[in-house]
Amino acid sequence: MRRTRALTTLATAVSGLLLALVGGGTAQAAGPSYVALGDSYSSGNGAGDYIDSSGDCHRSNSAYPALWAAANAPSSFSFAACSGAVTSDVTGSQISALNADTQLVSISIGGNDAGFADVMTTCVISSVDTCLGDIATAESFISGTLPGRLDATYDAIRAGAPDARVVVLGYPRMYIEPSPGCAGIGETKREAINDASDLLNTVIAERAAAHGFAFGDVRNTFDGHELCSGDDWLHDLALPVWESYHPTAVGHSSGYLPALNAND
Repeated sequence: MRRTRALTTLATAVSGLLLALVGGGTAQAAGPSYVALGDSYSSGNGAGDYIDSSGDCHRSNSAYPALWAAANAPSSFSFAACSGAVTSDVTGSQISALNADTQLVSISIGGNDAGFADVMTTCVISSVDTCLGDIATAESFISGTLPGRLDATYDAIRAGAPDARVVVLGYPRMYIEPSPGCAGIGETKREAINDASDLLNTVIAERAAAHGFAFGDVRNTFDGHELCSGDDWLHDLALPVWESYHPTAVGHSSGYLPALNAND
């Protein structure tokens, strides 16, 4: 009898140990608390599969923040990015999504401040001179005014999430170069638009670095997939119009998501 009890006790102990080991091997810790801020390039405007409750913010389940959250199971995920957002929208309303426990923040912002959507519209429907004039105005704003707005935004993010890893995502170039077979606007306009995008990315990267934030340069991941590439990850002029010149679902999964993954 004693021997039977001893064997039973031993078996129970071994069984418990095995269960603990198996449980320890399969248990997964929750990922970091994640907040996605920013404009339409972060909300997923153009990616489809929109979240009904997001309304005109056009948040998409196919946008890179939602894809990252699905792959990494964060302990919490707040999707605050909104189509049309400018820096003051981030500091005025989106910033409330942050707290002291936030561990990862992503953001794309600055394009709407510089009026990039209006520039694209002007360049599509107007003359070369009008297009270049609007681009020059936007570049002056990007160099002179935008740095201060970005500084205020990044300061607010750091104050709201003092210990978070912050990844600032840039913007892709619109057109592949050279693109002699590209229909629509001419080469002069396309080159000027790309130059303005490069300037915007340079200023954003500089201000992000000054705040100790990582910069995800999506020009690298979108290389070869700009408009007129034949394998575009951006919408050209499209319906609904608000999807025009925004990343497709593939642009988010293969362009933006890798840039976030490389810096998260």
